[in-house]
Amino acid sequence: MIQRIKKFFVTTRLGGLVVMLPLAIFIALFSIVWGFIQNLLAPFTDYIAQSTEWSNFIINTIAIAGLILIFFGVGIIVRTNFGQSIIDFLERELLQKLPFYGAIKKTVQQFSGGKEMPFSKVVLVDVFNTGTRMTGFVTDRLDSGDITVFVPTGPNPTNGYIFHLKPDQVEEIDATTEEAMRSIVGIGVGSNKVIRPKSKN
Repeated sequence: MIQRIKKFFVTTRLGGLVVMLPLAIFIALFSIVWGFIQNLLAPFTDYIAQSTEWSNFIINTIAIAGLILIFFGVGIIVRTNFGQSIIDFLERELLQKLPFYGAIKKTVQQFSGGKEMPFSKVVLVDVFNTGTRMTGFVTDRLDSGDITVFVPTGPNPTNGYIFHLKPDQVEEIDATTEEAMRSIVGIGVGSNKVIRPKSKN
């Protein structure tokens, strides 16, 4: 009885962590980005504030709108072959040599939809070709065609194994990340919602 109660509290606590941790990270990142934008626009907004009687809210809104227009303009230029060639040159000769630039770019691509998000695709993997399948998450796709999958251990999904598998060892399913995580944290409870074939559109 004591072991059951202890297991209940452990799995419940981990389940709460899985839900709250991404939210906390998102809030922290948003605060950092918002502070960076405010500091970037400070000279412009301070000049307008001294020259007009507009409220800070209006000034910040106009400044952010202007920044978005700049991003939009750069985005249009990058969509052209000439613009893309310039960006490729700058990245190859300069930006890729900066610390953490590659990791930051990959993260931005993932959040903007430019690249598949890690853990967004739940799969079943037959690692040793024995018919025994494990729940995993696609984390990357290699140039060779192999698929990198992270297979968490339960009830602690922060531990696990990384496998580089052939496509025929990986079965895509319709389960969501949340359903798969709940099953892993619950030591297999709820697997009926996870192990279902991928529907054909």
